[in-house]
Amino acid sequence: MPTTVQVDEKTLQMLNKIKKETNAASHDQVIKALILERKNIPCSMFGSNRKLTSFTKKDEAEFHDL
Repeated sequence: MPTTVQVDEKTLQMLNKIKKETNAASHDQVIKALILERKNIPCSMFGSNRKLTSFTKKDEAEFHDL
């Protein structure tokens, strides 16, 4: 049964970007994929990815576009 979830504009932009990058058919698919991806990471590993780099100015600018 469909429902409405309120998110701010920045979150919607991020969801749309991931939706486009993954060719997902809906925001529901994006959210489910993110949840499944997160569930595979043990809580003890959260925030410990040393290969992950910080956002660049370009990345931040893309998320701030309205």
